[in-house]
Amino acid sequence: MSSTTFNRVEIDLAALRENYTNIQEWVGPSVRVMSMVKADAYGHGLVRCAKTLADAGARVFGVAEVDEGIALREAGVEGDIIVTLGAPENCFADVVRHRLTPVVFDIKNAAGLSAAAAAHDARIGVHLKVDVGMGRFGILPHELASFLREIKRLKGIFPAGILSHFPMSDDSDQQPTMRQLEEFLKLLDDIHPLVSDGSVIHIANSAALLRYPETHLDMVRPGISLYGCYPADDDKDKKVLSLRPVMSFKTSVVQVKEVPEGFGISYGHRFITKRQSRLAVLPVGYDDGFLRKLTNRAEVLVRGCRAKVLGTVCMNACVVDITDIPDAQPGDEVVLMGRQKGEEITADEIAAWMETINYEVVCLFGGMNRRVFLNDKSTTERTD
Repeated sequence: MSSTTFNRVEIDLAALRENYTNIQEWVGPSVRVMSMVKADAYGHGLVRCAKTLADAGARVFGVAEVDEGIALREAGVEGDIIVTLGAPENCFADVVRHRLTPVVFDIKNAAGLSAAAAAHDARIGVHLKVDVGMGRFGILPHELASFLREIKRLKGIFPAGILSHFPMSDDSDQQPTMRQLEEFLKLLDDIHPLVSDGSVIHIANSAALLRYPETHLDMVRPGISLYGCYPADDDKDKKVLSLRPVMSFKTSVVQVKEVPEGFGISYGHRFITKRQSRLAVLPVGYDDGFLRKLTNRAEVLVRGCRAKVLGTVCMNACVVDITDIPDAQPGDEVVLMGRQKGEEITADEIAAWMETINYEVVCLFGGMNRRVFLNDKSTTERTD
């Protein structure tokens, strides 16, 4: 395989299939799994991941925007495609044409979808979103009954589902999540006569599906867990469900040099060597998602050993200390995230260095680098 860059993100599609299977087995056959592939499948590749998940049995997919749903349909992905941000007015016809299922929380928007569906002599499902504590998208609980009545009066659309979202299901305090679940279930009981048979009720994200089986309801919405990361760095979650990281990030050593004690490294000389040192220069920096925040913080793997990042991370380069890895040479593979010879650097570890969450790490790395897809059933290795 030819390459025009030193850096690559590897996506292990076998791990993705395994994670999906494990999640479906955990929630049981009566619970649907909406595979969240929004945001380019969290940096892992929208179409390739969706097709892999479909091969593994997935029949419901979650995207953020209409153009993601269109891309899946044009790639031949069948099943339900839920558009979680809903549809802007200029996309109503596309929603109907591509058989997408938008989330709705505004009656004018729903009326526009209704008109577009009627104009095409079609009928599309919509999912109604209610806000039971997220403080983001969704109508308020006291508005749901009247909102549902209005939806049912509109031609061309029908309520295919009702959903909400947890803001704190990854928190150690269980009370907020349990209160929100209780409110959601009571709300559903109150409007039960208005709910159509077959409407799908769902609220559980990755953290909730792992920690609170009572939240599984009709369907769960795994996102980060599909890609082998846990929503919180909690050993209890890891005991519940086995997940394998899908993404690795790798580069190569491009130069090795010996420098004396007292040698300043990179912009601003934010690191001065305290001993005679052997340095490896890597062709990766913040343009590749390896942020300046990692300056003097991050570690990488070289020949199965950890090497510390020294000095300021640059746009396209950084420097690591290989003084204690005497066999390291130019051309050696370097693992920025992933496993090498039994050692591992995780997305959670990198997130701690960046002072963020693992979600942002994989989105950054996957979105800013050439991706190589491994264990694709259609070919041994492909890139995009």
